[in-house]
Amino acid sequence: MAAIPAIRLHRARLKRQLRIWRFAALIAAAAALAVLLYRVAGPVAVGEDHVARVHVEGFIRDDGALRRRIEEIAADDRAKALLVFIDSSGGTAAGAEALYAALRKVGAAKPVVAIMGATAASGAYLVAIGADRIFARNATLTGSIGVILQAPQVAGLLETLGIGVDVVRSGPLKTVPNPVERLTPAGRAAAQALVDEIFAMFVDMVAERRPLSRGEVLALADGRVFTGRSAVGNGLVDAIGGEAAARDWLAEEHGVGRGLAAIDRDPERDAGWLERIAGRLFGKSTVTQGLLLDGLIAVWHPAFR
Repeated sequence: MAAIPAIRLHRARLKRQLRIWRFAALIAAAAALAVLLYRVAGPVAVGEDHVARVHVEGFIRDDGALRRRIEEIAADDRAKALLVFIDSSGGTAAGAEALYAALRKVGAAKPVVAIMGATAASGAYLVAIGADRIFARNATLTGSIGVILQAPQVAGLLETLGIGVDVVRSGPLKTVPNPVERLTPAGRAAAQALVDEIFAMFVDMVAERRPLSRGEVLALADGRVFTGRSAVGNGLVDAIGGEAAARDWLAEEHGVGRGLAAIDRDPERDAGWLERIAGRLFGKSTVTQGLLLDGLIAVWHPAFR
């Protein structure tokens, strides 16, 4: 009979230990969640004067949320300057043009600085010239001034399989280029005219924003990429450096104090916390987004060549 109290005492000890371990696990999980939420949400207090930061990453398309956020920064007197971090191989010509226009709205009210990461090419370079000053790393890949219009071509495969496709259209250039039809000379000429028009716009924008004549831009606009060091030498980029160099320039040229906090103002904070966490954990596929594309693109990436 004496063994029964001992068993009960042992069980009570086990229960207390289990409660302690459960409580410790709960505290650890809460701490981990707090850290994750902080990394996702970051500082959100923008009530004081600050330097705003936004990021242009991955495949560029017409991002209404980012454009609205940039427009908010333009109207926000507390944001004394805007830093735009760019790490992208490009994207749609219309999407890049829209971001460029949004940055110029900010530039009318306060200084804008572009800071290039590993890549800021083609459409991403078009976005960068919307800034008042461009910084790059020595090894940044930039430039690739140009436009492409591409469509998969499966007509030969269909012919091999004995599959025919009938196309009824309102005009000879409707749905050109079409992946199930071989491109006609007239269709190729029409497609080339589109590319040439957007390319001319791109070149004119670079000539307007950079200390280069149109002829000098054309000499650089054969689609090639340049390192950041070469881009400084040919006038596409202003200087080598990162955020510290950008803050020095803002202080020296515009009196924006180095002591002002830099606060991320990216639009992802408008999404729900669960969506933001999922975005951080799983990200977005540049290649997948590119495959969904339909239209003119300004992009540099081996996958698109």
